[in-house]
Amino acid sequence: MSTTKASDGVNAIALGARPLVHISDPDDFAVDGDLSEFEGLVHRQLGLVGEDPTRDGLRKTPSRVAKAMMWLTRGYQQTAAEVIGDALFEENHENMVMVRDIEMYSMCEHHMLPFFGKVHVAYVPNGRIVGLSKIPRVVEVFARRLQVQERLGEQIADALEETLRPKGVGVVVEAVHLCMMMRGVEKQNSRTITSSLRGLFRDDPKTRSEFLRLAHSPTSV
Repeated sequence: MSTTKASDGVNAIALGARPLVHISDPDDFAVDGDLSEFEGLVHRQLGLVGEDPTRDGLRKTPSRVAKAMMWLTRGYQQTAAEVIGDALFEENHENMVMVRDIEMYSMCEHHMLPFFGKVHVAYVPNGRIVGLSKIPRVVEVFARRLQVQERLGEQIADALEETLRPKGVGVVVEAVHLCMMMRGVEKQNSRTITSSLRGLFRDDPKTRSEFLRLAHSPTSV
């Protein structure tokens, strides 16, 4: 299977071989392309686990799974630059801008099981700001790929640093992993917390402390 170096530094299946997903409406998205190969693999997988893929309840499962996987991994067809678009504005604001408690759903690349939680993102502008709604969209670009939590935070921070050229960027990801809850150690109450810091958030103790305090403080709204 051919691969190409996709945008944002990710090796992904060549987009020419991947059906395109219309992502404007998550409740009624469409797929351009042939999913028969994907459906065939799911059909075979059902047989391998001991099921009868021809029985009534499973007859349409291969099609549903194929479409679901295209939706869950739609981030391969997006870049941070594309979702931000022209929502960059010249502004002399010099204090921290933070969007916290961004819901995040992703899939572990080791077992292809979900992990989910919250992402807290902040930056200190350096002459321009970004529309606030674009920050969760950037999170989605990278979360909707096969991931590890550590890399997810780094990619979000790198993308915002490249696009905004701010004085600093901070990203904290808090998540629970079903690969730890449903299998393996089967621990239900553990959380994984990772941080990715750039510029002032890494080099200035006061900025770093303020960011981490805000990220982990109780929600008051």
